[in-house]
Amino acid sequence: MMPLQPATLHAIARLFDTLDYAALGAIYCHEGGDAFWAERREPCRTLGITLAEVLRDRLAPKGRSLYVGAGVAELPMLAMETLDAHRTVEAYNLRADEVSLLNHACAGLPFAFRAKDAREATGLFDHVWIVSVLNDPECFPEVGALSSGRANPVTFDPASFTVERHAALALTAGCLAKMARPGLVTTSVEEIPWVTDWCARQGLACVVEDEDYPTAIVTDPVCVIRIGA
Repeated sequence: MMPLQPATLHAIARLFDTLDYAALGAIYCHEGGDAFWAERREPCRTLGITLAEVLRDRLAPKGRSLYVGAGVAELPMLAMETLDAHRTVEAYNLRADEVSLLNHACAGLPFAFRAKDAREATGLFDHVWIVSVLNDPECFPEVGALSSGRANPVTFDPASFTVERHAALALTAGCLAKMARPGLVTTSVEEIPWVTDWCARQGLACVVEDEDYPTAIVTDPVCVIRIGA
């Protein structure tokens, strides 16, 4: 893999220096936000750069990417796509307070975050990023517990799981329906079944690449899936 351009690396460094970690700590953690970012800030930047290099080798110049539930961890990828590959990105995050903080740090760069449901995006995208969204313990506590192997058979709520499962299926379908074909999906290893299930329902071929890559915030390894090739 070729390293990112120096200007892109500089922009990423500036972003991570500019972020308001005190405010982000209150968003990402119920308590201990300062310690969380003291530990995760640099790995988030460095692991993000590595993953950005992985994606750059796979994404065509001047394409379009849809980022679902994007936050701090996605900053290196968004910078790479817009500055290195001259691609268009649309980044969605339902937490308006986080979007405001991220957009303040991104001022002057060719991308911004939107405090909207990613299913409102229009047009087609040759790359969809959906990482640690379908197993988010806040949005999908029962699905997340089952996906990660943390489900307690005594307290597991099957009724709530059924509701969450339908919501996760609808979110998956609503976002992946916007994919150009062939296309790429970047997702966590735990979320692979949602993507492969959607592909099977659509009669689309999909190939999960063998290698996965570490992440810094939720520590779910990330992989790339090729769809409709």
